[in-house]
Amino acid sequence: MCCKGFLKIMMFVFNGIIFLAGAAILAVGIWVAVDRVSLLGFLDHIDDAPPQLAQLANIGYLLIGVGAFLALMGFLGCCGAMKESKCMLLSFFVIVLIIFLIEVAAGIVLIVFEPLFEKFLDEIGESVTKSIKGNYGSDEGFTSVWNSTMSELKCCGYNNYTDFMDSPFVSTTSLYPDTCCTNSTICNANAADREDIKGCFQALEQLLKDNAVLLAGVALGIAALEIAAMVVSMVLYKDVGK
Repeated sequence: MCCKGFLKIMMFVFNGIIFLAGAAILAVGIWVAVDRVSLLGFLDHIDDAPPQLAQLANIGYLLIGVGAFLALMGFLGCCGAMKESKCMLLSFFVIVLIIFLIEVAAGIVLIVFEPLFEKFLDEIGESVTKSIKGNYGSDEGFTSVWNSTMSELKCCGYNNYTDFMDSPFVSTTSLYPDTCCTNSTICNANAADREDIKGCFQALEQLLKDNAVLLAGVALGIAALEIAAMVVSMVLYKDVGK
């Protein structure tokens, strides 16, 4: 009886975490969907963008779906443990198992098709670079998003300062964005070339590498949480009615 009570508490903890995570993702999704113009409007100005990149415009709705699904799953688990409902506990187990298998399959696909993924990133880079040359300095929303990104990541352009050559901003002012010259008062072509600030893609890659251990730990933690939740739900399922 004591062991069963402990398992119920653990089930509440697991599903409480899942429910809160789902609610947070749902809130972010609603925010992104409502404020789509300011957050994702720059996608409309990326020339010849791959179809997969255009789908980012629907990221808000995807987050809403994922958040609602996780919140429902957490609710099912909590109710199943509280009411000792076999149906709810079994449904929870099946859902978590499906999610776990999808995550494993996604990891395998990323490893196997890594060359195709790299090719896709190259296509995105070409499209983004072309858009910078055509819109930076002439489109206020696009320019603002890039300025914020470069300021946050301390980078210059997608590849480097050459992405801004022939852009409306450089053509009008003969200057480059301030983030391309951290040690120069006037950021002209000579100063940008001398400082050679890394591009945002490279900065993002470095950020991921620096936090690789943390990301791996989070991924393993999520996997462990899912396995533990499945084990606890099955133990409670077998004990219902005893």
